[in-house]
Amino acid sequence: MPGQHASFLGKQHDPLFFNTDPAKDDFRLPELQLPAGVDLDRLMRRRSLQKLIDQQRRLIDHAESAVTLDRYYERAIAMLQSDRLQKAFSLENESTELRDRYGRHTYGQSCLLARRLVEAGIKFVTVYFSPSIGGQKTTDGGWDTHGFNNTRMYNIVDKYHLPITDQTLPTLLDDLHDRGLLDETLVVWMGEFGRTPKINDNKSRDHWPDCYTALLAGGGCKKGYVYGASDKHCEYPAESPVRPEDLAATIYYLMGIDPATEIVDRNARPLVIGGNPVLDLIA
Repeated sequence: MPGQHASFLGKQHDPLFFNTDPAKDDFRLPELQLPAGVDLDRLMRRRSLQKLIDQQRRLIDHAESAVTLDRYYERAIAMLQSDRLQKAFSLENESTELRDRYGRHTYGQSCLLARRLVEAGIKFVTVYFSPSIGGQKTTDGGWDTHGFNNTRMYNIVDKYHLPITDQTLPTLLDDLHDRGLLDETLVVWMGEFGRTPKINDNKSRDHWPDCYTALLAGGGCKKGYVYGASDKHCEYPAESPVRPEDLAATIYYLMGIDPATEIVDRNARPLVIGGNPVLDLIA
């Protein structure tokens, strides 16, 4: 799916992306495992040889793609050397009771894994609800439900999406709170658009970017606070509208980053982060 990588910032800022299901009993990340017959010492010797060859070819000096690839190698080796990171992915170390509380499904175990990564010092974690965007079943799929193929959005949301969300999201917040992590961890639960105020021909709803909701918890936000309101049809903001860039600015502000900061893209262009933080949300 688009939007999961660093885009114009350059590949050196891409996340470690994986789609292995943490709800499966045999969950492991091949990316964090060395090939059979290759220990860490041998890997480091290979890396030293590779650096020598790159220097002789002068690739690092003249090719941005080579520089980016070199940074990839360094990050990969750092992860392979990190015992703390390896342990963070060992979900079997969690109690059966807690894993059940999160839910024995992909989303639940992914949120539990996110908490473990935060606990291990990872600064930014994204959890997707489902491996796919589209939702046409009450057993799997994402929130993109339009009533395609004679399905009905409300049946899917009521029987599948909402029960999972009601189980997992509060458990994540409670778990972070109980471990003393919530005050310093910002949880953002949202999608990229809302739903049409009118029902479509499939007795479902379509994309609607003009009015929707985001939830922010922890990380310096007020508790139990509602900001803004829609009109009676949930069609447009009626009170204190927040633009996407303002929401982004609020997230940056809570992370201690000035939204007026300039970032530089891969073409060396300076770009202002932009937006105005919603200070009323700040505790």
